[in-house]
Amino acid sequence: MDSSDFTESMLDQLPMERFWDIPLYQWDGFWYRSYHLQATMALRSQYIARDDDIILASPMKTGTTWLKALCFSILQKDETAARLNEETLAKTEEDEPHHSRDPLVDNHPAVYVQTLEVQVFTAKPPPDVSAMKSPRLFHTHLPYTALPDSIKTSNCKLVYITRNPKDTLVSMWHFFNKLRTPEQGPYPFEQAFESFINGVSHFGPFFDHVLQYWNQSLKSPNKILFLKYENLKKDPKGEVKKLASFLGKPFNNEKEVEDVIWRCSLERLKNLEVNKNGIDPWVGMQNSAFFRSGIVGDWKNIMSKELSERLDQITIQKLKDSGLHLEI
Repeated sequence: MDSSDFTESMLDQLPMERFWDIPLYQWDGFWYRSYHLQATMALRSQYIARDDDIILASPMKTGTTWLKALCFSILQKDETAARLNEETLAKTEEDEPHHSRDPLVDNHPAVYVQTLEVQVFTAKPPPDVSAMKSPRLFHTHLPYTALPDSIKTSNCKLVYITRNPKDTLVSMWHFFNKLRTPEQGPYPFEQAFESFINGVSHFGPFFDHVLQYWNQSLKSPNKILFLKYENLKKDPKGEVKKLASFLGKPFNNEKEVEDVIWRCSLERLKNLEVNKNGIDPWVGMQNSAFFRSGIVGDWKNIMSKELSERLDQITIQKLKDSGLHLEI
């Protein structure tokens, strides 16, 4: 099953498990919602990568929205600076000069950096991405093996971000609970935990996903930049500079770096009107659901010591001999 001929009837041939009462289907070792899988097949058959494409990739709930905002702002920084220079410098009251012409004020980052299998190729018919001007900037949650061959063989660049598995799971738990009614209440965390460690989650298994991109980044460091959420939190300046250089848009001075970090900060984004009250048109979630605490170690507020130790042991075993370290 690797073409645009995918139909609902083909789902009957695939293993199915439920995650948050949502049916997920296993294809080529990973789990998908039906419409994500259909979009993936369309993507694989129709998307032709260009050498100057930039593809962001991530497991769910590992800093995707932050990465989208950062990369968009880095690529737009020269245009943004030019627009700001046109404004009256007298308007220097705190945030005003920055807010007035910043595209992130008007839209959620997902509007500017769309996820291929969630937004772009779920449209009917899909848009003609070949008509888009370069450089094209997209995102995907797909595992490396599911990407179109042209992405792998072209000179386009991939930026991957991941996060420690405990915070990933807890963030996922909070996120999907937004889909539940007050009468239903939160989904039992222990059930979510068991699904996650068994690999049954959107675009999971988590560790297989991470290791695919990690191994490819070791083989092709000029093509794939592998980032960790925790490093971005600890050293935002250093990591954002590294990201900008990788994208071919190095900063000219420290002020530019600080400006991009400020524009894309969780605190700022979550308090913008569009993210406090807007609705994501693709999945029907409130924009605010994409901005929660962003804290490293937030898992401690939910996960028991027993579950934490179980996941630590699984993490150690899964990453053994890979050279990759994720915080536990």
